[in-house]
Amino acid sequence: MKIITWNVNGLRSAMRRGAIDSLYDLDADIIALQEIKCEQQQLTQPVLQGYKEHWNSSSNKKGYSGTMLLTRTPIQKVTLELEQPELDGEGRVITGELDEYYLVNVYAPNAQSNLKRIDYRLAWDKALQAHLSSLNQQKPVILCGDLNVAHQEIDLANASRNRGKSGFSFEERDSFERLLNLGFIDAFRLFEQGAGHYTFWRFNKGTREKNLGWRIDYFCLSDSLQDRISDCYHLPQIIGSDHCPVALEIS
Repeated sequence: MKIITWNVNGLRSAMRRGAIDSLYDLDADIIALQEIKCEQQQLTQPVLQGYKEHWNSSSNKKGYSGTMLLTRTPIQKVTLELEQPELDGEGRVITGELDEYYLVNVYAPNAQSNLKRIDYRLAWDKALQAHLSSLNQQKPVILCGDLNVAHQEIDLANASRNRGKSGFSFEERDSFERLLNLGFIDAFRLFEQGAGHYTFWRFNKGTREKNLGWRIDYFCLSDSLQDRISDCYHLPQIIGSDHCPVALEIS
């Protein structure tokens, strides 16, 4: 089975540019999208022919955030958000239950400049981790999406310049470490230990060409699934967003 995760930074824009159509060639069974920034009724055509759509658009702020699943594999049940009213409403979590595991697609909150939203971010992280732990007691979990944090210094090009700032704050990195300590593994790092592998580049001119990026898009899996992972890799050749897709291949 192949699963793709991608922050598209605006689904309608990505569709107009033909970026979404590039996913056909990947022949994925499930595609998890983040930051869709729209609602289903705003589209006049399917996102991808042959895929069933599961939406979680932001209800608090239109044209903001949002996640969705595109599936060719049957999903038994889909649930939205974390069932915590003070944290929900931005369309940041969609959970699909499959026969053998749960797939949780997330778009984590940005802590913002001067960490002005760090308290919300850490509360959201704590609720997500509780959600994952609960699911993991029932069957293994695949977490994917834009987690808006670079875990280690090799996960961004300018670590010293960004240390302590949003996306690379000590609080967010510690929170990511707590996630792994719940019994999850960073799938990409099973196959690539080196630096220079990123999934996000700011829109500044030349940033992507110079590979001045961040690795903030992940697959994190229950460690019981480790032996079933055959590959996890980035797809930087696919453009149309400030992020690139990440692929997971699992038996």
